[in-house]
Amino acid sequence: MQVFVRDNNVEQALRILKKKMQREGVFREMRRARFYEKPSVKAAREKSEAIRRAHKLARKQAIREGLIAAPVKKPRDPSKGLKAQLSNASGTTQG
Repeated sequence: MQVFVRDNNVEQALRILKKKMQREGVFREMRRARFYEKPSVKAAREKSEAIRRAHKLARKQAIREGLIAAPVKKPRDPSKGLKAQLSNASGTTQG
């Protein structure tokens, strides 16, 4: 895994690295590896994860084919975004 630091912006590079690690499942794997997992428990977990992945794939396929309706996304409130929070915290007023 590789992240480039641009303009000495280490904070942004760290955010990107954490996001990539989250996507790859590194944190989940580290948490799981803290304690010993019995082989029978490991097999049951892997089987349930495979079933969950298969169901998710089947659901996405059914949505693509139009067999079931896609879930309705909630509209995002722009006042709750990160940029709005940052501009409010800096003391600027919009008007």
